[in-house]
Amino acid sequence: MARINENYLKLPGSYLFSTIGKKVKEYSENNPDAEIIRLGIGDVTQPLAPAIISTLHSAVEEMGDAARFKGYAPDLGYDFLRNAISEKDYKARGCDISPDEIFVSDGAKSDCGNIQEIFSTDNKIAVCDPVYPVYVDSNVMAGRTGEYDPQTERFRDVIYMKCTRENDFAPDLPSEVPDLIYLCFPNNPTGAVMNKERLQEWVDYARKNGSIILYDSAYEAYISDDDVPHSIYECEGAKECAIEFRSFSKTAGFTGLRLGYTVIPKEIKAEGQLLWPLWARRHGTKYNGAPYIVQRAGEAVYSEEGRAQVTAQIAYYMENARIIKDGLKDAGYEVYGGVNAPYIWMRTPGDMTSWEFFDHLLAKANVVGTPGSGFGPSGEHYFRLTAFGNRENTIKAVERFKNL
Repeated sequence: MARINENYLKLPGSYLFSTIGKKVKEYSENNPDAEIIRLGIGDVTQPLAPAIISTLHSAVEEMGDAARFKGYAPDLGYDFLRNAISEKDYKARGCDISPDEIFVSDGAKSDCGNIQEIFSTDNKIAVCDPVYPVYVDSNVMAGRTGEYDPQTERFRDVIYMKCTRENDFAPDLPSEVPDLIYLCFPNNPTGAVMNKERLQEWVDYARKNGSIILYDSAYEAYISDDDVPHSIYECEGAKECAIEFRSFSKTAGFTGLRLGYTVIPKEIKAEGQLLWPLWARRHGTKYNGAPYIVQRAGEAVYSEEGRAQVTAQIAYYMENARIIKDGLKDAGYEVYGGVNAPYIWMRTPGDMTSWEFFDHLLAKANVVGTPGSGFGPSGEHYFRLTAFGNRENTIKAVERFKNL
């Protein structure tokens, strides 16, 4: 008789964004004339940059030519993309990351969920609280988290590092030493960042204790402050203890194409075992790479024309973030983020829970956001808004907030 992985049964309820989708669908069916503005799921709304579209057309033409046709992509990704990443994302910032330390994939979400497979289930993980759900959920599925306690809304064997107003939504070094440490900066959902001095403390902590940092820098392109590192490898010694995830989804609008990559330095080890060959074997066996056409589009992001166009799109979204943050402040809300990240983290009014505010906002203003409690217990009484909407709807949403 076939058996299921019982660890999946430990996951409470449904996935956060599935719940949001169901609620919005039900409301729309009951209120067909409602003009709903979606500032919840962090999907981009601007079309792909012209330089990327032009490259996609050229790559499609190649696929129709027998002499230039490409089949399966190389396991680790095409050299033309990995070379561009190495030069433009790392060496240009003083980080010694070589092309063969870069693993191209179909997105950072996949890699963040899959990376735990190369580690023992005996490892103890630490996560920020609140945080993007995929880190905890993928470890639950692997059987690494223990049982879920509905009273505390936490898993027994997970170290939750509170991120609150008191510590600027960036975690303090935990007293209980974790084996695997998930960090995400600029942060989803809070929009918080960590300066280089503070991030260096985490690298030093990991090296001292033999921990591995799993660093999600999917939103690094939105950083504007000079003292905020774009990569953890800007910190001394990080290549000995850190794995980094990057995404083209928000940087270049690839949510409909899917492209990302993971950096595993050649020298990083666990129990004396190099991790690079383990991930290379996993990557080759369970290949989740991107096709030739998409990787060519990724290369176009690094062209002079592509860079300029993508930078303009990022500026567009960050202007949306400014409009939301300033508008909510003017309306009397307590707000954070929205400077080095495309997310605004707001305090819910009064004693409203985050889901109560979700329902209130949908019913009274027809605006959709993301309840903070969906990102962890410390997210209760907070609410995430995204800057990825179009300008007209962003302005409308702010006006609706003011009229609540």
